[in-house]
Amino acid sequence: MRALDILYIEDNPDNMRLVQRALGAKGYTVHAATNGLDGLKKADALEPDIILLDINLPDIDGYEVARRLRQSENPSLHYVPIIAITANALKGDADKALAAGCDVYMAKPINVRELWARVEAFAPDTEA
Repeated sequence: MRALDILYIEDNPDNMRLVQRALGAKGYTVHAATNGLDGLKKADALEPDIILLDINLPDIDGYEVARRLRQSENPSLHYVPIIAITANALKGDADKALAAGCDVYMAKPINVRELWARVEAFAPDTEA
Protein backbone atom coordinates (compact mmCIF):
# COMPACT_ATOMS: atom_id res chain seq x y z
CA MET A 1 0.00 0.00 0.00
CA ARG A 2 1.38 3.42 -0.89
CA ALA A 3 1.70 6.32 1.51
CA LEU A 4 -1.37 8.51 1.56
CA ASP A 5 -1.58 12.28 1.28
CA ILE A 6 -4.17 13.41 3.79
CA LEU A 7 -5.53 16.92 4.25
CA TYR A 8 -6.76 17.71 7.77
CA ILE A 9 -8.92 20.82 8.05
CA GLU A 10 -8.89 21.64 11.78
CA ASP A 11 -8.53 24.87 13.75
CA ASN A 12 -7.48 23.26 17.06
CA PRO A 13 -3.67 22.89 17.21
CA ASP A 14 -3.82 20.08 19.80
CA ASN A 15 -6.11 17.97 17.61
CA MET A 16 -3.92 18.74 14.59
CA ARG A 17 -0.77 17.55 16.40
CA LEU A 18 -2.48 14.38 17.63
CA VAL A 19 -3.66 13.41 14.14
CA GLN A 20 -0.36 14.33 12.49
CA ARG A 21 1.53 12.14 14.98
CA ALA A 22 -0.94 9.25 14.79
CA LEU A 23 -1.10 9.14 11.00
CA GLY A 24 2.57 10.02 10.57
CA ALA A 25 3.38 6.88 12.58
CA LYS A 26 1.67 4.90 9.80
CA GLY A 27 3.74 6.64 7.13
CA TYR A 28 1.00 8.98 5.94
CA THR A 29 1.62 12.64 5.11
CA VAL A 30 -0.84 15.00 6.82
CA HIS A 31 -1.20 18.49 5.36
CA ALA A 32 -2.78 21.11 7.61
CA ALA A 33 -5.41 23.75 6.96
CA THR A 34 -6.73 25.79 9.88
CA ASN A 35 -10.00 27.05 8.39
CA GLY A 36 -12.50 26.09 5.74
CA LEU A 37 -11.47 28.49 3.00
CA ASP A 38 -7.80 27.54 3.34
CA GLY A 39 -8.85 23.90 3.33
CA LEU A 40 -10.73 24.34 0.05
CA LYS A 41 -7.68 25.99 -1.57
CA LYS A 42 -5.33 23.28 -0.31
CA ALA A 43 -7.68 20.51 -1.39
CA ASP A 44 -7.75 21.93 -4.91
CA ALA A 45 -3.95 22.28 -5.05
CA LEU A 46 -3.02 18.99 -3.34
CA GLU A 47 -5.79 16.68 -4.58
CA PRO A 48 -5.36 14.59 -1.42
CA ASP A 49 -6.25 10.92 -1.11
CA ILE A 50 -8.42 11.59 1.97
CA ILE A 51 -9.75 14.70 3.70
CA LEU A 52 -10.27 14.81 7.46
CA LEU A 53 -12.70 17.60 8.26
CA ASP A 54 -13.63 19.32 11.50
CA ILE A 55 -17.20 20.63 11.43
CA ASN A 56 -16.72 23.62 13.76
CA LEU A 57 -14.37 25.92 11.84
CA PRO A 58 -13.83 29.66 12.37
CA ASP A 59 -14.97 30.85 8.94
CA ILE A 60 -17.29 28.46 7.11
CA ASP A 61 -18.43 25.27 8.79
CA GLY A 62 -17.39 21.80 7.73
CA TYR A 63 -20.80 21.08 6.24
CA GLU A 64 -20.28 23.93 3.78
CA VAL A 65 -16.71 22.81 3.08
CA ALA A 66 -17.96 19.30 2.22
CA ARG A 67 -20.70 20.69 -0.04
CA ARG A 68 -18.20 22.91 -1.88
CA LEU A 69 -15.74 20.04 -2.31
CA ARG A 70 -18.45 17.87 -3.86
CA GLN A 71 -19.42 20.71 -6.24
CA SER A 72 -15.86 21.83 -7.00
CA GLU A 73 -14.67 22.65 -10.51
CA ASN A 74 -11.91 20.11 -9.78
CA PRO A 75 -13.58 16.74 -10.49
CA SER A 76 -11.03 14.81 -8.41
CA LEU A 77 -12.56 16.41 -5.31
CA HIS A 78 -16.04 15.10 -6.09
CA TYR A 79 -15.13 11.62 -4.88
CA VAL A 80 -12.24 12.08 -2.44
CA PRO A 81 -13.23 10.40 0.84
CA ILE A 82 -14.17 12.92 3.53
CA ILE A 83 -14.06 11.86 7.17
CA ALA A 84 -15.84 14.31 9.47
CA ILE A 85 -14.13 14.45 12.87
CA THR A 86 -16.10 16.63 15.23
CA ALA A 87 -17.16 17.38 18.77
CA ASN A 88 -20.75 17.66 17.49
CA ALA A 89 -22.39 14.58 18.95
CA LEU A 90 -26.03 15.59 18.99
CA LYS A 91 -28.71 13.48 17.40
CA GLY A 92 -28.79 14.24 13.70
CA ASP A 93 -25.24 15.60 13.43
CA ALA A 94 -23.95 12.45 11.72
CA ASP A 95 -26.84 12.52 9.25
CA LYS A 96 -26.18 16.19 8.53
CA ALA A 97 -22.48 15.49 7.85
CA LEU A 98 -23.31 12.59 5.53
CA ALA A 99 -25.93 14.67 3.70
CA ALA A 100 -23.35 17.43 3.14
CA GLY A 101 -21.04 14.98 1.38
CA CYS A 102 -18.94 13.39 4.13
CA ASP A 103 -18.38 9.64 3.83
CA VAL A 104 -17.76 8.89 7.51
CA TYR A 105 -18.57 10.65 10.79
CA MET A 106 -16.33 10.33 13.86
CA ALA A 107 -16.95 11.99 17.21
CA LYS A 108 -14.21 13.59 19.28
CA PRO A 109 -12.27 12.86 21.37
CA ILE A 110 -10.32 11.10 18.65
CA ASN A 111 -9.74 7.39 19.14
CA VAL A 112 -6.45 6.75 17.33
CA ARG A 113 -7.18 3.10 16.56
CA GLU A 114 -10.57 4.02 15.09
CA LEU A 115 -8.93 6.79 13.06
CA TRP A 116 -6.35 4.35 11.66
CA ALA A 117 -9.11 1.90 10.74
CA ARG A 118 -11.23 4.59 9.06
CA VAL A 119 -8.31 5.95 7.05
CA GLU A 120 -7.05 2.50 6.06
CA ALA A 121 -10.54 1.56 4.86
CA PHE A 122 -10.16 4.22 2.15
CA ALA A 123 -6.52 3.44 1.30
CA PRO A 124 -5.95 2.14 -2.22
CA ASP A 125 -4.71 -1.46 -2.29
CA THR A 126 -2.39 -0.91 -5.22
CA GLU A 127 1.05 0.66 -5.42
CA ALA A 128 1.23 4.02 -7.17
